[in-house]
Amino acid sequence: MNPQTHLAIDGYVDAIPAPGRDRGTATFDLIHSPADADTLAPDTPDTVYACTTADSALADVLLSEIQRGDLLRVTGTVTPPNAPDDPARFTVVGLEVLEAAPAFMPFDLVLERWGNYVAVFDADRDQVPVFTASGTWIGEAASPDAISDLIDAYKEGGSR
Repeated sequence: MNPQTHLAIDGYVDAIPAPGRDRGTATFDLIHSPADADTLAPDTPDTVYACTTADSALADVLLSEIQRGDLLRVTGTVTPPNAPDDPARFTVVGLEVLEAAPAFMPFDLVLERWGNYVAVFDADRDQVPVFTASGTWIGEAASPDAISDLIDAYKEGGSR
């Protein structure tokens, strides 16, 4: 590779992009798998690029819309690493989202609905917040067993 090479690569965002050192910049790591992986040795590693952009519009998109696992096509300039164990540096001047990663779902929260009422179960708490389906706060049940009592009290116009 020349000291600097302009190209476009496709890869997955390894972690949520972070603000760069200067205002209007962003950094992120991109993992690129070879397109001809079937013809390469099975233990051929993916290439990691340490990406930066000084384009404030791209930095804004990266910091507000891009998440871990998104498949991107980036264009820019690649600079070889300073040390053999460092990733190549990629200065991004263009960005296209090829495929968004699935939305993150918190697996420790569960919503359960009883008619017009919704309870939020959190694996880390015994108390259970309860709302109407339209979002009106009912109260917090001391335990899952107390949800129906809380709803009954709300229906009767009071709280327990």
